[in-house]
Amino acid sequence: MKLIIFGATGLVGKQLVQQALFGKNQVKAFGRNVHTTDYLPTGSGEETENLELVQGALFDEGEVYNAIKGCDAVISAIGGSVDGTDKTRTLGMKNIIKQMEKAGVNRIIAIGGLGVLNADESSLLVDKDDYPAEYKAVGLEHKKAYELLNESGLDWTFVCPPNIINEGPTGAYVTKADYPPEENKYKINAGDLAMMMLNELEKNKYVKQRVGISN
Repeated sequence: MKLIIFGATGLVGKQLVQQALFGKNQVKAFGRNVHTTDYLPTGSGEETENLELVQGALFDEGEVYNAIKGCDAVISAIGGSVDGTDKTRTLGMKNIIKQMEKAGVNRIIAIGGLGVLNADESSLLVDKDDYPAEYKAVGLEHKKAYELLNESGLDWTFVCPPNIINEGPTGAYVTKADYPPEENKYKINAGDLAMMMLNELEKNKYVKQRVGISN
């Protein structure tokens, strides 16, 4: 499978690239400053041939279109600050969706946030009065990104993790559609988050759904 990974230099992005290469996929790693040594040790063999570094700006329509064109699927691990001033998550997602539609690429798996999951049948966690104030702004940005995906005609999956820990994959994670999978479990290893997203590309279990995940 040929994949384009946006946000490839971040905590989860690096795990996504490494695991996708290990799975013998062809990978485009998109970012402002991407380097082979971020993903592979010097002197690596076959996997290096399957990695294409794409230096680009997420808001540039032409660069994003050219990166997406010819791929089988898109993975978005784009992030930004949490204070509400950084609109990378929403404006970046808007451009990715637009260029996917133009390029005829239909499958996307993207990272959101815990607040976009359901609190109950009628409301999201981020909309509740007791949602932590320090995460409210970024939660609303994730909500807007989710709404953009939901309004598109794409086959999307929006993975909504809690706190992401800088650890590798264990395979010991749980998932649930639309809701947090377990109460009082608010962390996920970056490696397990990446593993779940790549598994979803193969299994298509959560197409056009949000997904809760935790260790």
